[in-house]
Amino acid sequence: MKILVTVKRTLDYNLKVRVRPDQTAVDLANVKMAMNPFCEIAVEEAVRLKEAGIAEEVIVVSVGPAACQEQLRTALALGADRAMLVETGEALEPLDIARLLAEVVRREAPELVLAGKQSIDGDNNQTGQMLATLLDWPQATFASQVRLEGGALEVTREVDGGLRTLALDLPAVVTTDLRLNEPRYASLPNIMKAKKKPLEVLTPETLGVALRPRLKVLRVEAPTPRQAGIRVASVDELVAKLKNEAKVI
Repeated sequence: MKILVTVKRTLDYNLKVRVRPDQTAVDLANVKMAMNPFCEIAVEEAVRLKEAGIAEEVIVVSVGPAACQEQLRTALALGADRAMLVETGEALEPLDIARLLAEVVRREAPELVLAGKQSIDGDNNQTGQMLATLLDWPQATFASQVRLEGGALEVTREVDGGLRTLALDLPAVVTTDLRLNEPRYASLPNIMKAKKKPLEVLTPETLGVALRPRLKVLRVEAPTPRQAGIRVASVDELVAKLKNEAKVI
């Protein structure tokens, strides 16, 4: 089995996000960038499937500027075999990313595509679903467990009422949730080996995809700071505060 994993370059999740003074976007100047945490979980799951003898090759692909090669090299150090970058300097929307990834999938013909359920910058939670639709493949989102049973894929996902297990025919698209696994750290020898692994650079033009922006950002604002909570001694005190101070009842 060949597995293709999507990887996105995002702000390091440990950083405090700052908005540009003109409120047009998040300030990315001189900040640490990293692999999107959900994408890291997808890479880890693909590598585990390879280590279990289920997969033969793991390919990682990213869409974005040349700097994305840093995150692709990280994925290679974690155990992926080769990488692909669709290089573009444009700000991309989920549908355009899905269209580019669909062309990469058609070129590589993997049996399984793993993607993070969402990125921590845009929080759109759309690309995986759009990719499955464009490919006309079955999909399972928010995966907390992935198993291959008798040529079919079994995916357990968390829902409001508990757990739901789906059976999918391959090829399929699966998006990963936090509880699927705990990603490993890349060792120094593997980081050195990753520098020699193949990394192919493509462009939207090579894939025959014309990018068409459909959304316009009007304003980006930092969330309003939350006030500290308080403890109440009784239900009566809680009701009184909700009625007299919060004015919600």
